[in-house]
Amino acid sequence: MLKDTLEMFLFLAIELTLLFLLISFLVGVLQSYIPPEKIQRILSGKKGKGYVVAALLAAITPFCSCSTIPFLKGLLRAKAGFGTMMVFLFASPLLNPVIIGLFVVTFGIKVAAFYFVMAMGVSVIAGVLLEKLNFERFVKPEAYIEPESSCGAKSYGGVKVETNKWKKIWNTTWKDFKKVLPYLIGGIAIGSFIYGFMPTEFIAKIASDNNPFAIPVAAVIGIPLYIRAEAVIPLSAALAAKGMGLGAVMALIIGSAGASLTEVILLKSIFKTPMIIAFVAVVLTMAMSSGYLYSWIF
Repeated sequence: MLKDTLEMFLFLAIELTLLFLLISFLVGVLQSYIPPEKIQRILSGKKGKGYVVAALLAAITPFCSCSTIPFLKGLLRAKAGFGTMMVFLFASPLLNPVIIGLFVVTFGIKVAAFYFVMAMGVSVIAGVLLEKLNFERFVKPEAYIEPESSCGAKSYGGVKVETNKWKKIWNTTWKDFKKVLPYLIGGIAIGSFIYGFMPTEFIAKIASDNNPFAIPVAAVIGIPLYIRAEAVIPLSAALAAKGMGLGAVMALIIGSAGASLTEVILLKSIFKTPMIIAFVAVVLTMAMSSGYLYSWIF
């Protein structure tokens, strides 16, 4: 168990560090070519267009729950619509193309379609409601501010010339990373410990069909049990084979992929506590409603 924990910690620490730096840098590059006003205009479309665009964008981005954070930071600095940003935050890790593909292979196209519709539908509804309820006030002010860089533009004869755009983007990326590093390491450590010391037999037992609370239990277990997209579906299939109810399996997948403990801790660098609570509540509601509906339909 200790070996599994350490291996998972090292794997996630290296993987998430590289992903965060790479995605933050790419977002910085995009922002240097695409004016923030254009991003704001696209994601703030009238008659719900922005919500649909955000959901579709989430469906084509191969992000896990943690690697969604740097992209979210970019949207915040571009002052995109709050509701559409929330749609992207909820939907991106859940509609990861890897997860959808594995769903089709493992459980069949009908189950994959059910999962896709539920994840996208609840994400859009949650984004609309959070914006209507003015949850934007729980975004930390510093989340909108781009870190200052020492590599700015120098002036020659009254004309500003950018000395090194790439270095400036990298400096911003590195400063962002240093801010979230304590949250990242803390979340990985806790998640890895739970992953290594919580046997699958235990999970299958407490979330079996015999337990009337199996679906809520599975949804809650999924959040601290951080599992990468490539592993969550095969693990779920193994749990189902050990006796875990299929509705509970669905709840576990959504809880794990939608709101890993590492992501929740990382979001503390962006959101105030009420927004963190709302985020977890939405994912748990999505997980449990999908689990119960799945059990009823299938």
